[in-house]
Amino acid sequence: MMQNKEHLISRSVAGITVSAIKDMAMRSAGIKGVASLTWGLPSFQTPAFIRQAVAEVLDTDPDIGKYTLPDGLPELRRLVAEKHLQETGIEVDPDKQVMIHAGNMQGLSTLIRVITDPGDEIIVTDPGFASHFHQVHLYRGTPVCWPMDESLGWKLDVDALAGLITARTKAIILVTPSNPTGTIFTETELRAIGRIALDHDLLILLDDPYSKFTYGNKDRFFNLASVPELADNIAYCFTFSKAYAMSGWRLSYTILPEFLKCEVLKVHDARIICAPRISQVAGIAALAGGTAHLKEFEDILARRRDLICRRLDSVPHLFEYVEPEGAYYVFPRLLVKHESSYDFAIELLAKAKVAVTPGSAFGPSGEHHVRMAYCVEEDVINTAFDRIEALYPCGR
Repeated sequence: MMQNKEHLISRSVAGITVSAIKDMAMRSAGIKGVASLTWGLPSFQTPAFIRQAVAEVLDTDPDIGKYTLPDGLPELRRLVAEKHLQETGIEVDPDKQVMIHAGNMQGLSTLIRVITDPGDEIIVTDPGFASHFHQVHLYRGTPVCWPMDESLGWKLDVDALAGLITARTKAIILVTPSNPTGTIFTETELRAIGRIALDHDLLILLDDPYSKFTYGNKDRFFNLASVPELADNIAYCFTFSKAYAMSGWRLSYTILPEFLKCEVLKVHDARIICAPRISQVAGIAALAGGTAHLKEFEDILARRRDLICRRLDSVPHLFEYVEPEGAYYVFPRLLVKHESSYDFAIELLAKAKVAVTPGSAFGPSGEHHVRMAYCVEEDVINTAFDRIEALYPCGR
């Protein structure tokens, strides 16, 4: 019999679980014919111009298998600075303010580690991205939930923000469009958050996977990193995973205040040394090659958003929902009898071979909801809802 080894495990690690997103993905992976709406993994192939550029470099660059400097290839950092200037009007120094990371998960985790001492507080929207809660807990910090108002379309209650700030508050994490609700936070809301952050000298960690997917709401999207007076209080984190269909390449960048980059480098180097060179080469190709593919991606996702909303409309006895404005998730409330969102998700997987993510993973306000990702093929969405309708017929 194996001896109890709990004393060997850090309390901060033992106190968290694997993300429910990955838990449901792993549970469903072994089920033949499962229709999975659980993981935000785009069905798109990495664009050909990126793959072709990497293939050429594999044959010609003798350094392709080697480390880069910890903050990334100079050419990639230069292109990142140019992109940031074009998108925000803010000029940044590629050497002093740009860091290349192995995905936003690694970038945000590094930032949270840099700023968090035990007992420090990070404000996270509720609902918010499941892994942000885990990352704060992992470094013995406290995630402070900032509830969103479902009755107003998952709107932020900006007036409540100042009341959440204490002497231990270090940062506010924002994702817009939001995961899991698909909400696009307005310019008015974001500027108000920025003023509050300045008043209390807090960092704003902008996690940006989804800004390229706003459908008919492009005029509503506002990048808070474009406000000059917030330059020393914002870390802007952009991932290549979604916009360039490069989730498996593990590549992102952050735009940082100069004082923060030198601290981030310490943690980044101690953990992974550098993002993979081959992925950075892919990132160079991505930024140099333009964004022509984005319209196709967004058009396809728009059709899938329309489809999943139609399917939700057809089962009003099971779900009610707020139409997502961006990203590629919908977060319906459960109307069918259930003990918890987790129990519902497990039952759905076991009885209908449909995988969704329990809403409780995204904060207290997420309970009694599930997250459905519509970045999958249309036949997967239709199969999932055909099975849901069969398992929960009207009148149950």
